[in-house]
Amino acid sequence: MCGRYELHTHPAVLALAFGLPFPPDITPRYNIAPMQNVPVIRRGADGARELAQVRWGLVPRWAKDPAIGARMINARGETIAQKSAFKRPFERHRCLVPADGFYEWKTLPGGRKQPVHVAMKDGRPFAFAGLAERWLGADGEVVDSCTIVTTEANALLRPVHERMPVIVAPDDYARWLDVGGEPPIDLVAPYPADAMSFEPVSTRVNAVRNDDASLIEPVEVTVEAEGDLVSITGADAQAESPQKDLF
Repeated sequence: MCGRYELHTHPAVLALAFGLPFPPDITPRYNIAPMQNVPVIRRGADGARELAQVRWGLVPRWAKDPAIGARMINARGETIAQKSAFKRPFERHRCLVPADGFYEWKTLPGGRKQPVHVAMKDGRPFAFAGLAERWLGADGEVVDSCTIVTTEANALLRPVHERMPVIVAPDDYARWLDVGGEPPIDLVAPYPADAMSFEPVSTRVNAVRNDDASLIEPVEVTVEAEGDLVSITGADAQAESPQKDLF
């Protein structure tokens, strides 16, 4: 799944990475949470790519109450072509959700949950596969919203969580955004594990009110495994056998 992420890339770099005509007016955010407004990249009425702010938590057109969006922050990729809430957005309103990294929580021995920050090994920004929708209330209220598509985890993230967000490769941005043809269901797949890495980070990320660059700084984590204290410093620790089953 994907329940928290961050985006701190400079707007000018973001514009180049995603083919935007000019740098977007956004500021770094290190703890983006559901039901907040988030930037998405979509095709505008003129066909050009544009960045828009929409609420994270998709509100289907048929919904009676926009509060339903809190339960639709993610869409299972295996069923987006069939589920009534996602079928139309998948066919007509696909978008990209830019990010520099996302957070997941690994359950450690003893039940403690350790947050980890997942990103690309080369540090570049990337894009989640998103679906967007516009909801019109009876009183004239308009809510533009989105959801992040998920799939089964790749080999890197499987020890952390069974699901991961669908990440669209740069060469496939145009296909995902082009709603004129057949929906690209083949892009709903785990991203290559060897292109990604993760590091344990501070539990300060658990509180949405915390939003600063220190949230993505790696921390050393010490856990007890089979009676021994083991220090874990990140994804590279997987190569050492005492830590293999933990991260």
